[in-house]
Amino acid sequence: MLKCLEFFAGSGLVRAGISPSFQTVWANDICPKKRAIYIANHGSAEFQLADIRSVNGADVPIADMAWASFPCQDLSLAGGLGGMSRGTRSGLFWEWIRVLSEMKAHGTLPPVLVAENVVGFLVAEGGRYFREALEALSGFGYRVGSVVIDASMFVAQSRSRAFVIAVANGTNCTGFTKASPSSVFHPKSVQNVHISCASETQTWWHLPLPEGKPLPFSELCDRDAPCDLPEKTERLIALLGPLARRKLDILRDSGGFFAGTAYRRTRPDDRGKKVQRLEVRFDGVAGCLRTPNGGSSRQTVLLVDQGKVSSRLLTPRECAKLMGAPDYRLEGSYNDCYRAMGDAVAVPVTRWLTQNLLAPLAVRSQRARSEIKVGRSHFHSPPVCNVGGMLSGFGEPLLNV
Repeated sequence: MLKCLEFFAGSGLVRAGISPSFQTVWANDICPKKRAIYIANHGSAEFQLADIRSVNGADVPIADMAWASFPCQDLSLAGGLGGMSRGTRSGLFWEWIRVLSEMKAHGTLPPVLVAENVVGFLVAEGGRYFREALEALSGFGYRVGSVVIDASMFVAQSRSRAFVIAVANGTNCTGFTKASPSSVFHPKSVQNVHISCASETQTWWHLPLPEGKPLPFSELCDRDAPCDLPEKTERLIALLGPLARRKLDILRDSGGFFAGTAYRRTRPDDRGKKVQRLEVRFDGVAGCLRTPNGGSSRQTVLLVDQGKVSSRLLTPRECAKLMGAPDYRLEGSYNDCYRAMGDAVAVPVTRWLTQNLLAPLAVRSQRARSEIKVGRSHFHSPPVCNVGGMLSGFGEPLLNV
């Protein structure tokens, strides 16, 4: 079986998504609360609770892929866009690069690398951070590209995430690249950044479109969960703008069941004064889960049932469902569970990416290395590589497969 290293492993949803294609042989995170959820679902054997700054690449096992879902705080609007400079939380990306450099020095650098984050990873500062990441990963002797996948193609949550994928030079990528970008997986802003890089090592990764539609939120929400007192619900309704209030009245009058999700945001009113608004959607898709740093960061549910409106927060189980992990074991307080899901990668997204790109490329790389070893044994000399690429870290040229 293919083997994977999980950096910034969090609560383990990446592991749930890459299985059964990959077996996790090492996982690392600094958060004890996320570790509790990780080991409740996957056991503790591979998990190392430690700051990545203390990780030495020489101590990390050999694997076929290294995955890093590094912190997003400084690349998201909610986090203030502090950037990826060293010293920021998102700047821990460079600690991952350091560990990979140490692995390369020991001949154990995996042939497939994945860095996942919010879309700001690609487009913030005019693409500066992506260009820096591209340069670092290309420096290992890899071809690099990115895709953006919205979880709403798989689950009832609007959640676009960027995946920068690097594959060792010499790996046969036939069938997994395109000459031009995909409008679905490469938004225009991302296309512009890629084009501005003008690097020979970057590529347009190809993914098929998923089939079918996810269940709407109204069909997966917990209709028996306790709701707020009526007084609180009325206060929330009072925060709706005129258009949203009219829509709610229409749903009330219809007599059916509807489930919407909402966030509180600060918006200017008709006179330009900033006021708090409750922005709700009843389109069957929940807003993007966040980490619960404050009351406005937690998503509110508005339920309309036969003319009656009730409200409450999303339940932890609903959060797990929205991440494509309905049976995932959750440990700790409400905020612990919400944070574990809000900081994770949706399972069906990771699984789709793994099955349609990451695993096939890792298999081709693995097969090529095996053929090289057989060739050396038979001919007693290194085979000629017809692509001139080196599998960085393994120190062996690759043949096309």
